[in-house]
Amino acid sequence: MHLSCSPPVTYASETWVLKENMINKLMTFERKIMRKIYGPTRTEDGYWRIKTNQEINDILKVQNIIGFIIKQRLNWLGHVECMAGDNILQKIKRWKPMSKRPIGRPKTRWEDDILEDIKNMNVHNWKKVAQNRDSWKKAVEQARTLYRL
Repeated sequence: MHLSCSPPVTYASETWVLKENMINKLMTFERKIMRKIYGPTRTEDGYWRIKTNQEINDILKVQNIIGFIIKQRLNWLGHVECMAGDNILQKIKRWKPMSKRPIGRPKTRWEDDILEDIKNMNVHNWKKVAQNRDSWKKAVEQARTLYRL
């Protein structure tokens, strides 16, 4: 599957927090669609069987739906980071609510999730890199190979 254009399932994925259950559902959906597209495989004894997950992964190489979503989120972060400080998106990004967070394990925030992606990519001083579009674009391209599964 060539993911150069945005598949409808990923609309507004720039703002998603990728949790394990969502990742599993997206990967299952993608494999199901890919099995339909590439069809069954004929065995040596003449029977037909569906493609295995490994065969689907070999077809996709490293371009899976999760890598595409991570790339989209990093692109969005780069756009927001390059905006002027008085822009409404910058204000929302910096906003800290006055209320307390609920007791228990805190929910993963978008910023925490995206910073984890940047950490996995080994990008140091990412804010400075994001100010240079070319260097940020190169950093985002390597996000396709991130595996979080």
